[in-house]
Amino acid sequence: MSSVEINQVLAQMRAMSAAAAGDKPASVDDAAGADFGELMKQSLQQVNEAQAEGRRLADAFESGDQSVELPEVMIALQKASISFQAMSQVRNKLLSAYQEVMNMQV
Repeated sequence: MSSVEINQVLAQMRAMSAAAAGDKPASVDDAAGADFGELMKQSLQQVNEAQAEGRRLADAFESGDQSVELPEVMIALQKASISFQAMSQVRNKLLSAYQEVMNMQV
């Protein structure tokens, strides 16, 4: 997997995350110029925030908070699950690319 493909995948993840959060999505050009490590850090933070929000809503619903409805909880938990799965797939692709590079003969 080339760095351009990795940047495109990260840009797509950020766009999905931004759309889920209601923010303006980042373009692929913005992602290509950014530092890879910083993009990974931001993506991990977004996944963590989605999981924390899902847990917070689930806890509020379980404790009987009338302002939190079941569909809202389910949607938040699904967003967290999908973002975690996407991050896991990116990690798997990065690991695969790293192993491929390490096995190359110089």
